[in-house]
Amino acid sequence: MKGETVPTHIEHIGIAVKSLDESITRYEKLLGVPCYHVEEVKDQKVKTAFFLVGDTKIELLESTSPDGPIGRFIAQRGEGVHHIAYAVPNVRMSLQELESAGFRLIDRTPRAGAEGMDIAFVHPESANGVLTEICQKP
Repeated sequence: MKGETVPTHIEHIGIAVKSLDESITRYEKLLGVPCYHVEEVKDQKVKTAFFLVGDTKIELLESTSPDGPIGRFIAQRGEGVHHIAYAVPNVRMSLQELESAGFRLIDRTPRAGAEGMDIAFVHPESANGVLTEICQKP
């Protein structure tokens, strides 16, 4: 990857949780910082809560439906790290470059994510078992 497709930093680490309310309290104590934003992303069947730790965010994810991606993840694997998100200057170009390099994509075009981000996912099979998100501030 090069130029507008190189990640600039880890944007956030996504953690699947059963209860956002309980987990917000737990993470505020664990991290020593307050949750600064809670949002529902209806088309992804998820509620999110964000914490800022240095330059990186921690995103807690609670499913709003058992058949949503987070609901299925928790049913199969339990609570825990769900994905790592990397900020890129241009998600569309990054997707094209990743696909050309042979990576299996979940999203071929960006979609709307929390905090107004344009997001897309790379399949974990292409990233040593890690669900990888690339994202861009609009």
